[in-house]
Amino acid sequence: MSGLIIGSVCIKTAGRKAGEKVVVLELDKEKRFATVVGPKMKKKKCNLVHLFPIGKVVKVGKSVSQKELEKLLKE
Repeated sequence: MSGLIIGSVCIKTAGRKAGEKVVVLELDKEKRFATVVGPKMKKKKCNLVHLFPIGKVVKVGKSVSQKELEKLLKE
């Protein structure tokens, strides 16, 4: 999963929110986790194996709101 960077847009592939678009806010490659947030999902830790990058990157900060994120993903 070396293709993931902060701001990568991904699709969650497992869990309750499977199929939802999320954006990576923080990476911990050593422990294989990422902090993600989405327009329909609060900030949460997620296993890197459960993320599928779609090749889009957006510029976000750690305190991005869900409404701001929704606008960024529509562009």
